[in-house]
Amino acid sequence: MNTYDIRGGAARAAYRLHCGLRAAGIESQMLVQSKSSDDPYVDGPRSRFETLLGVMRPQFDILPTYFYPRRGSGVYYPGLLPGNYVKRVRRMKPDIVHLHWVAGGFLNPSALTDFGAPVVWTLHDMWAFTGGCHYDNNCGRYIGTCGKCPELGSSRETDLSRLVWQQKRRKWAEVSLTVVTPSRWLAECARKSALFFDKRIEVIPNGLDITRFRAVDKQRARELLGLPTGKRLILFGTLNANMGHRKGSQELKEALQTFRKAQDHQNDCEVVIVGASRPISPPDFGLPVNYMGILNDDVTLALLASAVDVVVVPSLQENLSNTVMEALACGTPCVAFDIGGMPDLIEHRQNGYLARSFESLDLAHGMQWVLENKERWCALSKRAREKVEAEFDLRDVAERYRALYLNVLDRTGQGGHCPMLNVVS
Repeated sequence: MNTYDIRGGAARAAYRLHCGLRAAGIESQMLVQSKSSDDPYVDGPRSRFETLLGVMRPQFDILPTYFYPRRGSGVYYPGLLPGNYVKRVRRMKPDIVHLHWVAGGFLNPSALTDFGAPVVWTLHDMWAFTGGCHYDNNCGRYIGTCGKCPELGSSRETDLSRLVWQQKRRKWAEVSLTVVTPSRWLAECARKSALFFDKRIEVIPNGLDITRFRAVDKQRARELLGLPTGKRLILFGTLNANMGHRKGSQELKEALQTFRKAQDHQNDCEVVIVGASRPISPPDFGLPVNYMGILNDDVTLALLASAVDVVVVPSLQENLSNTVMEALACGTPCVAFDIGGMPDLIEHRQNGYLARSFESLDLAHGMQWVLENKERWCALSKRAREKVEAEFDLRDVAERYRALYLNVLDRTGQGGHCPMLNVVS
């Protein structure tokens, strides 16, 4: 179960796993609030009214936050709307219910006790163990009982975040729950949290179809995408204001300014931005910019990852970046801060560069270090591909989940009756 099937990073990770499970012979069905794909094994809205409701539920869910006029710009979903998918899940009679990103009005915490099947929950952010925020911006209040929430701009201990936290505590205590995190960092956060400290927590990374994400001839990729062929290209994602400052927009701008000054009189570098079209008043990055718009299909994403020379992800908090994994699979070195799940992907000076946390100067140094030496770049590129082949192959990840499902069923006394696993994910 995921709020979307292919829209957003968590959705793409969940959908890829769904495809990987089916390829491994597991009867996986995906249940979503809003469907964009034409996959017959993705069950979404069944009427125009349900489709409209799927669009509106995220807006309805955030209505309580409007009582907090000083709230921040980060993602915050209370998850208080009553759900309407429990009956559909029960009719499917699954052996396992596998949750992913279920915020945005899709799933109320009370639903977890009503599925009639063991629950596995892969976390794609911190929402499951906070009072509503998806990343805590290092406030750390989820270790206690939330309240006085910085994201809400609240000065009260008993605020919306405390009420949401209390509801989750009641419901999580009633359900047999196996938690999976794609990164070691998120596992550590979950284990420290007051809501999940006593839950079983496993680390299984997101997987990637490495037959689809592989290196394409750089010049050919640039020609197909209309990118300049005689330049060094730096790729990063859109700096979405709705993500708050978590995506590191200020740090990236500072790093690009430093990087540009270090180039002296060279003008052979350009920026590529994916996830946004050129705005009416584009920001000045000090370098020419190529806007690629929103890309959803894996073929084009792999082409773009192959076309550029380095991918920069300046996030200040991040689980396991799809962008970095896709780039590494295509042999493109990456630069990021040494935070969150980045060390799970980037081996410092082996397949990329891990800058000191929040230091834009070191981020700029990392970009320069990756690009300045062709022989070094080739070694980084080779190791990047090897890393993904060894640790993030979707086929291996699907087998790890199969083993987990069977273990969960054995522990709940249901392991003997299902020769073919039926998973709602």
